[in-house]
Amino acid sequence: MDLASLVAIDVHTHAEVSSQGHSSLDDDLHDASSAYFKVEGQRKPTIEETAAYYRERNMAAVIFTVDAESATGTAPVPNEEVAETAAVNSDVLIPFASIDPFRGKAGIRQARRLVEEYGVKGFKFHPSIQGFFPDDRAVAYGLYEVIEETGAIALFHTGQTGIGAGVPGGGGIRLKYSNPLHVDDVAADFPHLRIILAHPSFPWQDEALAVATHKPGVHIDLSGWSPKYFPPQLVQYANTLLKDKVLFGSDFPVLTPDRWLADFAKLPIKDEVRPRILKGNAARLLGLTKP
Repeated sequence: MDLASLVAIDVHTHAEVSSQGHSSLDDDLHDASSAYFKVEGQRKPTIEETAAYYRERNMAAVIFTVDAESATGTAPVPNEEVAETAAVNSDVLIPFASIDPFRGKAGIRQARRLVEEYGVKGFKFHPSIQGFFPDDRAVAYGLYEVIEETGAIALFHTGQTGIGAGVPGGGGIRLKYSNPLHVDDVAADFPHLRIILAHPSFPWQDEALAVATHKPGVHIDLSGWSPKYFPPQLVQYANTLLKDKVLFGSDFPVLTPDRWLADFAKLPIKDEVRPRILKGNAARLLGLTKP
């Protein structure tokens, strides 16, 4: 990866469909999220198509599936396929994985194998869809131990989710699991674990800012929202106390980097902070540059 030539690093994109056409969410949830986000363009690009999309824009992207099979009954896009396709497109793609925390010891073994044999750099958790509290020791702590030991990153969805929005009962998805204060316990119990709190964490934005300010290993990505809707305190902290810990993320394909960057350009972000958010902070966190 030629870091100098990159315009930005998007730390939050989704592998929505496998090479065989399999999706990790059922059609009802996909359709509802497309309506919620007012998706522009292709809703289910393949991983190869995502690589080409980012290559055209001189950007790199972290890419992952979401494994919530215990809760949804739908198998994820295979982590191995995500990692292998990212390896073929290593000029633009950085592979993360996702493991349903209810897979137990099998999931823990899989996590280690994905890091050691497939070069996975991090793991995506979506507590609301996966149906667990991040600080549930019996469910998830074994996974965190491996992630911390191997030097990988744990990325947690936080706040409201567009998945299930508008579906009766929210598709059974419960928002309570994604309060970022549950990740504060994780950061305290695993002090060397590098963590990303994904999204402006509505309705818990202040909680996310508090955790990221208090815990050195905790970062915030800005994905899933157009920057024009960012709450003012998030912009304030991004410009000051968290200027080295806030990361560009789009949530592609539900929100395109083109739309996100156009709106971000209008925010009152300091000139010296803007390149850190767009590339520098992510490059350092992902080990693409020296600390």
